[in-house]
Amino acid sequence: MISKRVQGFTESVIREMTRLNNQYGGVNLAQGMPNWAPPRELLAAAHRAIEGDFHQYAITWGARNLRQAIAAKFERFYGLPVDPETQVVVTCGSTEAMLSTLLAVLNPGDEVIVFEPFYENYGPGAIIAGAEAVYVPLEAPGFTFDPDRLAAAFGPCTRAIIFNSPNNPIGKVFTRPELEVIAELCIRHNVIAITDEIYEHIIYDGLGHTPIATLPGMAERTVTISGLSKSYSITGWRIGYTIASPGLTLGIRRAHDFVTVGAPAPLQEAAVAALALPEAYYTWLRETYQAKRDLLLGLLQKAGFRCFKPSGAYYILTDVAHFMAEGGFADDTAFARYLVREVGVATVPGSSFYAHPELGRTKIRFCFPKTDEVLEEAGRRLLALAR
Repeated sequence: MISKRVQGFTESVIREMTRLNNQYGGVNLAQGMPNWAPPRELLAAAHRAIEGDFHQYAITWGARNLRQAIAAKFERFYGLPVDPETQVVVTCGSTEAMLSTLLAVLNPGDEVIVFEPFYENYGPGAIIAGAEAVYVPLEAPGFTFDPDRLAAAFGPCTRAIIFNSPNNPIGKVFTRPELEVIAELCIRHNVIAITDEIYEHIIYDGLGHTPIATLPGMAERTVTISGLSKSYSITGWRIGYTIASPGLTLGIRRAHDFVTVGAPAPLQEAAVAALALPEAYYTWLRETYQAKRDLLLGLLQKAGFRCFKPSGAYYILTDVAHFMAEGGFADDTAFARYLVREVGVATVPGSSFYAHPELGRTKIRFCFPKTDEVLEEAGRRLLALAR
């Protein structure tokens, strides 16, 4: 009764773990959503928009003032001019931005390269677009890629490459030399780079974020995907966007029009206020999340977890092979279910981020966009594993 396209799809493992957490009354360190309020300026703008005259459809590809704000912010941070009239599409979150992009650039039979581990919607998005994903591993402990192995993944059917920087679930920030390798291959093979940069402002230890679109020869062949969910603590607003060349943007707009029509009009109006926040806000964001990273790292290590220290995003991937061996757990999913059921902490099984599940079968992901009190309570519960 259902299509072959979706027969292999399952419930999002991340959202499944949230559901189990609600069932068992645990501490939710599975789903990456902050448990504090957005900036006051943003909430005030939302109230004004709701009370104003923004209750009907906005322009399909985004309210003009929001597209202008997106373009201005990108140039302000990265120095690359963007035309808001021909290069920006406002979408229902970065997830829809990714799907609309894949529908716009991929044909059945095309191949798209994906680094693994990856955020769980990339593979299904490729399937919906009728393309085949070709996976290249980011190898622990540093989660670097082998340039020769990446080069070998490019072939006559390769149309695009997807990567996420900073990366969910590992917190990897791609270095400029790594981006240069990717860019050179894209230019040589006439391939589009699709970059998920939703965590662009959540980077630690003095590192910076470099969009691959700013590298020579890449602006015309890159779709930059981002949004407001993570940087401004509004994951439920579903305001994402793409920045691309006019030719690519035309295709994305056509796909977006028939996928969702448009993002919520009043929230688009309010989002303009977020993009106007001063540099001090982004400094606070980085410092706040770095402190939370360090807090949770210490708590996890105290409980006996072997952690991969992230350089960006707000997740910590851990290796739990020793816990699994001691407790007789078959895989990461069994251990994650034990954690939420018996310990009272929800996490995400690492295998859900891999096309080759065996690469993640001893890994568990924690997230830390939570108040210190919540993180400390999770740490207290996890100490039971160290006894």
